[in-house]
Amino acid sequence: MAEFTFHHGGVSVPSLDAAIAWYGSVLGFEVEKRFWIEAARSHTAMLRKGPLRFELFEVEGAAPLPEDRRHPPRDLKTHGNKHLAFRVDDLEAFLAEMESKQVDIAFVVREEFGKGCFIRDCAGNLIEFVEEGE
Repeated sequence: MAEFTFHHGGVSVPSLDAAIAWYGSVLGFEVEKRFWIEAARSHTAMLRKGPLRFELFEVEGAAPLPEDRRHPPRDLKTHGNKHLAFRVDDLEAFLAEMESKQVDIAFVVREEFGKGCFIRDCAGNLIEFVEEGE
């Protein structure tokens, strides 16, 4: 079987500059490079935080995010990619930091099977953060 490793995730946003600012100030990502993708008519940026990469697309004429894609349980009822998830050491500390930054917290899970939360970026895209148990 072919070997591979994770490279990046990506989301479409209405404003590349606003998204770059949000991902930088809220999650600490920095711009690795900016470029134009002619075939998609997209102003694009690859962001990086340590080994993590995240690609942002501002596509000319793109439709806004449907309302059902903004709520995790409803989003699961539509096939397709759902979200990216990142691991945090302490969910409660992470939530406190997000609240202090006035981040839109979409959903919090505190169950026997695990703890986590979903936040919405400045465009409404869902991002999950998970605290792994023992």
